[in-house]
Amino acid sequence: MPSDSGADPVCPLCLRPIPPDVPQSRHHLIPKLKGGKGRETVLLHHICHKTIHKTLREGELARNFNTVEALRSHPELARFWAWIARRPPGFTGKVR
Repeated sequence: MPSDSGADPVCPLCLRPIPPDVPQSRHHLIPKLKGGKGRETVLLHHICHKTIHKTLREGELARNFNTVEALRSHPELARFWAWIARRPPGFTGKVR
C-alpha cells in the first residue's frame, strides 16, 4: 500500500519499489511455526519472499536470519538480491 507521500513502498531486500499491481507478500521475520505469529513482518516482492523460503529452512530463519540485515547478508541470497535489483519492479520470473 502506498505511503502518505504517494511513493510506493520499497522491498527492504532488493531495494526496488513495490507498486500496488506487483505480486507482493508479507514475510514473518520469525516464522509463524517458530513463534513468530503476530510478530514483525516486512512487505516484500513475492519473488523475493519465495526465494527466501526456497533457500532457508524455518529453523535457520528463526535462529540466524530473523532480521532484514541478516537476510541481506546471506551469501546465496545476496547474489540474488544483486541480480533481481537490476530487474524492473514487476519482474516475476521463476524462483531458482
